[in-house]
Amino acid sequence: MKAILQRVLSASVTVDKQVISSIDKGVLVFAAVASGDTQKEAEQLAAKVLKMKLWDGEDGQRWKHNVQDIKGEVLCVSQFTLLASTKKGSKPDFHGAMGGDQAKELYDHFFSHVQKGYEPDKIKNGVFQAMMEVGLVNDGPVTLEISTSSKS
Repeated sequence: MKAILQRVLSASVTVDKQVISSIDKGVLVFAAVASGDTQKEAEQLAAKVLKMKLWDGEDGQRWKHNVQDIKGEVLCVSQFTLLASTKKGSKPDFHGAMGGDQAKELYDHFFSHVQKGYEPDKIKNGVFQAMMEVGLVNDGPVTLEISTSSKS
């Protein structure tokens, strides 16, 4: 699995002109499920999301606190396009992404483990396979790519 983490002051997901989810200070997570990914990898990625130190400490030390330490929120958004291959030509190739129902099942497993690892009401979700408008105010900006295996 692969994810992009963005430290945000706020973020939201809108589908069909309706706000589905929104958060204040916390982490926006774009997550992708690759072919061959496992439940174990989904659980590892969920743990990384919650433990990644993205905020400074009160003493000014850099990269000291994670989202739980600051009592922040998490907004997860499925995004298979993170797995695009652009090696040939100008059209992205998405063959590295897991397909439909399998991907949804594994993404849901990832999301449920983010919830289990923190306070469930602080974890929000987009809509799998929907055309979403994602709004955010990046804080920093701080944007990191994380993955659970060398293949993603």
